[in-house]
Amino acid sequence: MSTVQLRRYQVKSGEMEGFVERWHLVLPARQQYGFEVLFAFVDRSTNQFVWAVSYEGDSDDFDAAEKRLMESPEGAAIRAEYQAADHRGRLPVELLDDMFITKVDVLHQIWPTT
Repeated sequence: MSTVQLRRYQVKSGEMEGFVERWHLVLPARQQYGFEVLFAFVDRSTNQFVWAVSYEGDSDDFDAAEKRLMESPEGAAIRAEYQAADHRGRLPVELLDDMFITKVDVLHQIWPTT
């Protein structure tokens, strides 16, 4: 059993590129602590960044792993980076039923190169 969180961020106008760059910095730490990113995308019409992250186990296991990450040196670096940027507001996190999630590869290129 996996626990899946859907995370949505309302990104300030003109700040999406910087947000996406910083998000990419978070991925290795999340993976190091056992999280798997299922998908990520940008909704330009609403200026939102949306992604789903899973962890093997129930919601208590997810919370414990996230706490370990956030109390680690990697977690401190993540918080410092995002606090310095101040480019978004996180909307409420939603737990999803993972039986409705189809695994896809992480979108490594979610920002246009043109």
